[in-house]
Amino acid sequence: MEHRGKVLVVEDDSHISDLLCELLKQKGHNPVPAYSGTEALLALQQGGFALILLDLMLPGKTGEEVLAEIRSTSHIPVIVLTARTDKETTVQLLQLGADDYLAKPFDNNELLARVEVQMRRLELGQSTVQSKQSTQFEGQTTEQERILQHKDIVLSLDDYDALINDQKAQLSKREFEILHLLMSHPKKVFSKNNLYERVWGEDFFGDDNTLNVHISKLRGKLQALSPDEEYIQTVWGIGFRMKE
Repeated sequence: MEHRGKVLVVEDDSHISDLLCELLKQKGHNPVPAYSGTEALLALQQGGFALILLDLMLPGKTGEEVLAEIRSTSHIPVIVLTARTDKETTVQLLQLGADDYLAKPFDNNELLARVEVQMRRLELGQSTVQSKQSTQFEGQTTEQERILQHKDIVLSLDDYDALINDQKAQLSKREFEILHLLMSHPKKVFSKNNLYERVWGEDFFGDDNTLNVHISKLRGKLQALSPDEEYIQTVWGIGFRMKE
């Protein structure tokens, strides 16, 4: 079976690690186990990973510390496996940049389904990049289409950078995608349903928490670099848009 992607499995319990690796192998993935936070970060230096499954309760560096370090340099998808399911923990995970989380003990089929969702997004993103590159060779893509600007924000689609007054905003993948969508149509009001389906690629089930956390975090990062400016406007009862 052809490997679909290399997956870093960060889990200190050898039995759970073996189970995860076996499940991934059955679906054609190439799992690489790591049994501590430090080992995970060393493994990531090798590169080539498509996804990370990350336990929180790790020896040495905690899962939260590992996630924070990953997000300081990479947008690689991360699914957190945790026994803690309280709202405060889940909000913190989203703020740190987790793409998804799954409570322990988990259902094997649900885990594989969530892995497939992340893999499809990755494959879709690669396909989109290839399509843009192909269009560029045909002379149909301009430099202006790859760089968006609103007020003093400059968004570069080529290197996933957001600059405010020439200062780089450290945005997570989801935060960048939200900002990209809003800046692509700065006068349009996007409903929460629109944003969730376009950015997460899933149906919206009325749970505002995930989207609200990302919007709040994004606003904070933008305003930290330009305190006197407001960039994202809430249109009450409808959704969000870029503020003129």
